[in-house]
Order: sequence, then C-alpha cells, then structure tokens
Amino acid sequence: MAGGGAVGTGGGISSSSRLWEIVMASFAAFGGILFGYDTGTIGGIIAMHDWLNVFGTYDPNSDNTTGWPYLITTNNKSLVVSILSAGTFVGALLSNPIADGLGRKWGLVFSCLIFSLGVGLQLDTHWAVFVLGRVVAGMGVGAVSTIVPMYQSECAPKSIRGAIVGLYQFSITIGALLSAIVLNATKDKDSHASWRIPIAVQFAWAAILAGGMILLPESPRYLLHKNKPEAARAALGRLMSLPASAPEIEAEAIEIQLALDAERAIGNASYWDCFKPGSINKNALRTWTGIWMQGFQQLTGINFIMYYGTTFFKSSGISNPFIITIITDVVNTTMTIVGINLIDRVGRRRLLLIGAAGMMVCQYIVAIVGVTVGQTGVGQTVNLPAQRVLIAFVCFYIAFFATSWGPVIWVLTGELFPLAIRAKSMSLAVASNWLWNFGIGYATPYLVDPTTTGPTGIKTAHLGVKVFFIWASTCAGCIIFAYFFIPETKGLSLEQIDLLYRESSVINSNAYRAQMLAQNETFAHHEGAIAGLPTDKHDVEYEEKTV
Repeated sequence: MAGGGAVGTGGGISSSSRLWEIVMASFAAFGGILFGYDTGTIGGIIAMHDWLNVFGTYDPNSDNTTGWPYLITTNNKSLVVSILSAGTFVGALLSNPIADGLGRKWGLVFSCLIFSLGVGLQLDTHWAVFVLGRVVAGMGVGAVSTIVPMYQSECAPKSIRGAIVGLYQFSITIGALLSAIVLNATKDKDSHASWRIPIAVQFAWAAILAGGMILLPESPRYLLHKNKPEAARAALGRLMSLPASAPEIEAEAIEIQLALDAERAIGNASYWDCFKPGSINKNALRTWTGIWMQGFQQLTGINFIMYYGTTFFKSSGISNPFIITIITDVVNTTMTIVGINLIDRVGRRRLLLIGAAGMMVCQYIVAIVGVTVGQTGVGQTVNLPAQRVLIAFVCFYIAFFATSWGPVIWVLTGELFPLAIRAKSMSLAVASNWLWNFGIGYATPYLVDPTTTGPTGIKTAHLGVKVFFIWASTCAGCIIFAYFFIPETKGLSLEQIDLLYRESSVINSNAYRAQMLAQNETFAHHEGAIAGLPTDKHDVEYEEKTV
C-alpha cells in the first residue's frame, strides 16, 4: 500500500504561519461560549424576581424563606434547567448526519441557526414557549459541542492540537464568566429586561461563530472521506500556508488517505462498526471509552456548581451569591488557561489522574466541613470560617477540574476515533455527556433542596452540602477509569493514534507513543513494513514497558 511516491512524514498538518493556526482555532472554539454562557445564565435567571413573577407560583410562605412571594417549584426548576440538556442530547446525535452531510464547516453554521431560533423563543413570556426555546437552543448547542472539537482535531497541527482543542473548554469557561457578569449587571432591573438581556446576548455569540466559520476552510480529512481529493489538497494548502501542489501537501494527503483506506477495508462505517467486537482498530473500545469519559466528566459534579451554584451559595447563608459565582467562574477560566498549556506538556492521561485525585480530596473536605461546622438553621448565626473553607475548597476543586477533566476530555473526544466513524462515535460520546448532564441537572433539586409543603409541596432528599460526598466518590471512579481506559496520545497525529490502538494496550500506550515519536513512525511506514517494503522503522523491536 505504501509503494512509490511521497509518504507521510509524521509531522501532521503544520502551518508556516502560527498566527493562522491561532485564528482558525479561535473562531472554531468560539462555539464553547454558546455552551458555557447558556449553562451559566439559567442558574441566575431562575433567581431573578421579575422572571419569578412571570413564570413562578405565588406562595405567601415563600416570602419568609426566600424574601420573595413568588417561587419556582422543584419540578419546574428541574425541568427548565435540565430540558436544555435533553435538546443537546438530540442535537449531539443529529451532529453525525449534519457533520457528514453538510460538512464540518457548514454543519457548524447550520447549528448556529438552530441555536438562534431557540434563543428567540426564550424571549417569550409563556412557559411552554420558553421551555420549547430551551429545547431548540439545546439542539443547536449539542450539535456545536460535537462538531467544534471534530473540526479542530482534524485541522490542527499535532504539536499544539491539545492546546487548540482545549480552547473549546476555555471558551466554555469564558461563556460562563460572561454570563455571571451580565447577570450581575441586570439582576436588579425591575422589568423583563433583567432576564431578556442575558438571553438575547446569545444572538451575538451565534453570529460570531457562524461568520467566522464561513471564512475558514473545510476539514481536509472530511473532504478526503467524501472522495474530494482536489478540494482536500486546497484546504490543506490553506491550513499549511503552502501551494496545493507542494510536496508536503501531497505527503499529508497520502498519509490521511492510507489510514482512511485501512479503515474502510475492515468496515462500512455504520453505527454497528462503532461497537463491532474484534476490530483491528479496536473501534468498540474506543467508542465506549469516549462514551464513558464524557459521562465521568459530568459525574465530577462540575455542573452542580455551574447550574445551581448561585442558589446553593444562597442557601448556605452567603449574603451575595452572585459575587461568589463570579469568583468561581474566574477561577474556572484562569485555571483552564493553565490546563491548556499543560495538555501537550504533561500529557492527557497523567493530567486526568492528577485532576481526579485533587477533585476527590477537595469535595470530601467540602462535604465534611459542611456537615460538621458549616450548617446553618433557623435562628443560628453563620459560621464565617466554615463558609470561607467551603468557598475556598470549592474553588480548589474547580481549579483541578479546569486543568484536567475540563479541557482534556474534549481534546480526547476529538482524537480517539478513526476517521471513517469519527462523526458517529463523537456524536455518541457527546450525547453521553448531555444525557448525564440532563440527569444530573434534573435530579439535583430533588437531591439538594429542602422538602416543601402546601399545594406545591415536593418531597426531596434534602442532602444539601452532603451531595459533595456523592461527587467525591464518583471522582474516585474517575481515577480508576482513567488508569485502565485512557491512553496517552500526546504529540501523535490522528493517524498515529490509530496505530497506537492497533499495536499497543492502553496501559502501555505511553511507551509505544515514545517509540513512534523516536522512530517517526507513520501509517505509511507501518503499511510499507507489513507489505515487506524496505524500511528501517521496525528494525528496533518494541519492548513493552508498564506506565
């Protein structure tokens, strides 16, 4: 298969203009702002007085506990917060036909249009229309959350692919921070503008993402997958800042085509192929790894803080929960920058192990302090030192998440799957994220909120701060999962990751990765060795080493 002519160099897509690489990544990563801003906005909106007047239920007893005679019942709170995730689950599944049908580039533009329709519906004052708007906007966010890391992974140079795809998570944190700032600026308005302005701002994010994508090239890997070699070489030329006829372009195109041909030889790229046992590409292992790692990202408990942080801090006796939410968002954003810089230095696998261990410790401390000296009740004074410890370790927990399970999971989601089934496997993985997101978002009020009485009364578990015992325990599960199922892919091209899964095990992945980089082993060299062609890439016998 690797006969005459140019062969891949192992360098992957690499541009002579680093500025162009940054521009490409920045525009695509802007999709994260849609996700992060919407996630952060709803938690503050449901605490605003005018929104409660419009959509809440009158309860004279509520004035004694919340300071406002209108409240949103536990079941409605669960619905309005989590229903976006139901839409994103559907949108993530639809991203496969969108990304493989319209392409990565135009698929993102189309998803922005869907999202904008949902935003418009949320400006209405009828409950059913508002909820429908959440669903439709969620469909747009779900598709964007799949296609953005797909596009970035397929277009980014391997040397900085982790940082570029990690910018998607950074944009999520920027979106959450911007939402906290906008909410704090409008929360005291005595009109519909208090909640309509934060919602309407999302039109700008969709317009910027769609406009930027129109100016960017299509993914060359997608174009080769669709048998458009000339268009693929033109796209590679734009990404690499070289003429389409340059030898480097031809070598990269051949490397991608070889890997694609090898995938096609063993399957038809159906959903069954994503789970087919015994595949030489280990498709089933890779797909299930993607599905579960996205689920475990949600089970770290991060969206408990993102969705319900404002109301949780308020119930804990903190006088200005909006300010605390801004502080936690600043920590999230700042530490994500640190994490992005560590991904291609420390490695994916090691960061996940360190991050999960750090989150587990912090959450156990929050839970223990909360149930021992941090509880407040009727007539009790607030324990300020305990509150400060709670806030501090919530911030430490967010810092560990932001440097590890936040950006790294999205990087791996764009890396782990072979090209032929990438859109399908990524849609399943991201759908898993949103399914868990929906479940956690819907269940949290029933787990945390106090039981209410009267006509609108709801029986709940009323765990309060004890819910952190659950998140800490799931973080322990994250450690086990990362050790046995997450390979080290730092510095490898997407085609070299295919080789890693073919030739090595997860636990030994770091040793085999080092061998590939040392010998500059590519898919073309590997296929040439199998065919018996002259090569020195396999003269050195690989010695298994345990990580």
